[in-house]
Amino acid sequence: MELLLWSLIGILLWIIFFLLLKIRLLQKSAKEIARGFSEKMELDTNTMITISSRDTYMCSLADSINQNLRKLRSERHRFEQGDLAVKDAVTNISHDLRTPLTSICGYLDLLEREELPEQVSRYLAIIKSRTEVLKQLTEELFRYSMVTLTGQELVSEEVVLNHVLEECVSAHYAALKRCRITPDISMPEQNVVRSLNKNALSRTLENILQNAMKYSDGDLRISLSEHGELICSNHADGLDEVQVQKLFDRLYTVETAQKSTGLGLSIAKNLTEQMHGTICAWYSEGVLSICIRFD
Repeated sequence: MELLLWSLIGILLWIIFFLLLKIRLLQKSAKEIARGFSEKMELDTNTMITISSRDTYMCSLADSINQNLRKLRSERHRFEQGDLAVKDAVTNISHDLRTPLTSICGYLDLLEREELPEQVSRYLAIIKSRTEVLKQLTEELFRYSMVTLTGQELVSEEVVLNHVLEECVSAHYAALKRCRITPDISMPEQNVVRSLNKNALSRTLENILQNAMKYSDGDLRISLSEHGELICSNHADGLDEVQVQKLFDRLYTVETAQKSTGLGLSIAKNLTEQMHGTICAWYSEGVLSICIRFD
């Protein structure tokens, strides 16, 4: 009887050992699948997930994931090709529109110099205004397609944020005054240096200033911290929180924005992210704030 009892205990111990080993192997396979899936999603490679286990269920799971990975890669490749084709088309179309639009604007300028009836002059002013909007939209579309081209890398250099900000505000000071905006600027005495693309940074700041001209009620506060955080704030009673959250969306405009293409802040967001920075906006007590940060 005692021998039978010890035999049963031995058998139970072997079963427990076998089950523990099985669980361990299944855990190892699950980790291999999780690690392999993560790698395949991050890297553009045609290799599939492989596991060391011969367990039927785990092998079936790996095969199922591999099949879906193939479909996902196919769809991603098709999307990237289509996206690139659209961007190329936008670039070509906007480029082709520039020449005739420039000619139209030139002839409109010549017509303005002629003595015309009051009603004709009024119609001419409307045509010129709409043509300028179309020209601006064409330029923004061209720039947007250029900065979002797949694989385009920005060349970085040591940039002093203080100097670029001063240059940008100085270049747009006349336009700000025409909008009755006197910017209040604060920045640290020491230089804030970051490795960035100067042209891309200037373009980003320019678009943020142009946004302030569209929405500001007459004020603009610009602050740069020693940590590389730049905040532009202005009163904008014509906005609300829902609209502010959409300001970075491509082609989004609000009724209070005059001659807006809806691409300026979208371009700023794209350029900021290409330079590994962050950009966001919030709205509080009637004040619109846009913040960009380069760590």
